[in-house]
Amino acid sequence: MNIILMLLPAITWGVLPLAVAKVKGRPINQILGTAVGTLLVSSIVYVIMRPELSAASFFLAALAGAFWIIGQLGQYTGYSKIGVSRTMPISTGLQLIGTSLIGVLIFGEWSSTNARLLGAFGILLLIVGVVLTAVRDKGSAADQRKGNMISTLVMLVLTTLGYLVYNSIPSAMTDSGLAIFMPESVGMFVAVLLYIIFTRQLKVLREKASWQGLLAGIIFSVGAISYILSVRDNGVNTAFVVSQVSVVISTLGGILFLHEKKSQRELILTISGLILVVMGAILTTTI
Repeated sequence: MNIILMLLPAITWGVLPLAVAKVKGRPINQILGTAVGTLLVSSIVYVIMRPELSAASFFLAALAGAFWIIGQLGQYTGYSKIGVSRTMPISTGLQLIGTSLIGVLIFGEWSSTNARLLGAFGILLLIVGVVLTAVRDKGSAADQRKGNMISTLVMLVLTTLGYLVYNSIPSAMTDSGLAIFMPESVGMFVAVLLYIIFTRQLKVLREKASWQGLLAGIIFSVGAISYILSVRDNGVNTAFVVSQVSVVISTLGGILFLHEKKSQRELILTISGLILVVMGAILTTTI
């Protein structure tokens, strides 16, 4: 059972981008469906488990969920702009780099000199890995959309800040795990509604594509719940490192199942970049 819990987050989070990309709609449709699907699953879990949570913890968890929407909306936008196979390794690498730096600067991790050296090397691997996955051959269709690639990269860097806040808030809380899953999903749902209202896109609430995205929310929830249980049974480091295999599944899935074209050179560089990202993840999280 421990092995299943360990592998489920990697599988479900790896499949998630592929399921989202298959939804015929815009990123706003996809993020609405994901938020609603997550809220439904988390509500069922809450009714069954009845975890205790203070009002302050509920608010903080909801705030974390709201920031998750920023990061996830950036990711979904990336899928439509440059494809899953380019967005996922870049987004994952940025998250790992940012989370590592926050851990060092705010939470005092990597206190020894050796830890800092290994951590710095891990971050270097992440950076090189991200760069390799973003390389395009000159004259290719992707290269001709260079401006689109640059703007998407900037957008991913900025929206990754949402993921970093989402990951950091629970680290500062005494409550964790399934107790904060439901309030996080409440924050996700409220954030999406506010975004829809302020951008005057209320019509998305009636669009079929929005509700087709419910499956994405269910897939995300299965990954989140299994990850929480894996952390409990296998430890944080093991659970987290194995979950990062999701980037390999989603990137290769984008190429094989979504038919995102890459030249032989781009494919070799992408696979090399993925290996470096996974190695960087192992170094920066097991120190």
